[in-house]
Amino acid sequence: MQRILSHMRKAIEDYHMIEENDKIAICLSGGKDSITMLNAFKNLQIFYPKKFDIIAISINPGFENFDTKFLQNTCDKLEIPLFIENSNAKEIVFDLRKEKNPCSLCANLRRGAINSIAIKEHCNKIALGHNQDDVLETFLLNLLYAGNISTFAPVSYMSRSEITLIRPLVYTPEKEIKRFIKKNNVVVMQKVCPMDGVSKREDMKQLIFSLSKNIPMIRANLFGAIQRNLDYWKI
Repeated sequence: MQRILSHMRKAIEDYHMIEENDKIAICLSGGKDSITMLNAFKNLQIFYPKKFDIIAISINPGFENFDTKFLQNTCDKLEIPLFIENSNAKEIVFDLRKEKNPCSLCANLRRGAINSIAIKEHCNKIALGHNQDDVLETFLLNLLYAGNISTFAPVSYMSRSEITLIRPLVYTPEKEIKRFIKKNNVVVMQKVCPMDGVSKREDMKQLIFSLSKNIPMIRANLFGAIQRNLDYWKI
C-alpha cells in the first residue's frame, strides 16, 4: 500500500485534487483499480493534512457476474458508506442496440447515474480509478482512431453538475496495482463485462507491450510527452 499511496499522494498534490472538507464519491466497479483506490483513500484519510469525507458509488450494469454483495461487504469492512444503483446498461448497449464498440455508451450511462447520486449525497468531487496505463492507452486510442492528440485530464470540472472529476491513480502503473492486489490477497471481481480483454483498449495495451520489447522507456516517454505538451496536464 505504501507504493500506491506514494504515487497517489504525488498526483493529488501536483494537481490539487483534494481540498479541506471535500466530500469525495469513489466510483467502485469492483475491479482491481477501484478496489485499490478505495483502500488507498481509506488509508489516506488517516494522515493526510486536509480533512475529507468519502463515500463509494457503484452502478450495477446488469451483468450476471456483478456481485453487489461483495461490494457491500468490502465497504462495510472499511466503514465506507456505499450507494448502489441498478442500471439497464447491459440491456440497452448489448441486447437492444448490439453495439460493436459498446464501451463509450456504457460509460456515458454509468456516468449519468454516478453524477446523480453524487449530487444527491452532496459530494463535490468524484474519484475515478484510471491508472497510468489507462492514460497511455487512451492517448494512443485517440491518436490512432480519431486523429486527436489527447487523453483524459487528471482533474476536470463539470460545470453543469458543479462537480470536479479527479483521477488519483494517474501516476500509478498498472503493474503496481496488480502487485498490491496479489501481495495482500485482495479479492476483486473478475471479468464482469464481456468486453474485458477484447476491446480496442486491450489492443493498445498489447501494442505498448510489444513496442516496449525494443523501446524499454516507451511508457515513460509517452507519459512525459503527455505531461509536457497537453496544457491540462502541465504542472
